[in-house]
Amino acid sequence: MAGRGERGHAPRRQPQHAPLGHHSDLRVLRTAYRWQRRVATLTALGYFLVFLVLSACAPPVTTARVADGLPAGLLLALAPLPVTLLAIALYEHTARRHVDPLARRIRHQAEVDARREARR
Repeated sequence: MAGRGERGHAPRRQPQHAPLGHHSDLRVLRTAYRWQRRVATLTALGYFLVFLVLSACAPPVTTARVADGLPAGLLLALAPLPVTLLAIALYEHTARRHVDPLARRIRHQAEVDARREARR
């Protein structure tokens, strides 16, 4: 019979896209998540590095008085809290903008694949 396999069954239709395990979106998602971690980490560590460099290489900057008896070094030492909050905000922003949409698309594709497999 024409168009039939060796046992007389109709040949299986191949999916129009690669199965989820081989999907290129997973690579894109990993890349986006890696970028997200790097932005947040470099924000916090970058500030700390600036503080260390100023403390070691520019003591006049850290010992300068900002207000009545308040040295700039003390303000710089207290600044990691707002910088950490900024890093958290950047992490959330990049998650909402880059990582979450990719994850939603992959999740949707997995649901579509599961429904297709259930119909077979």
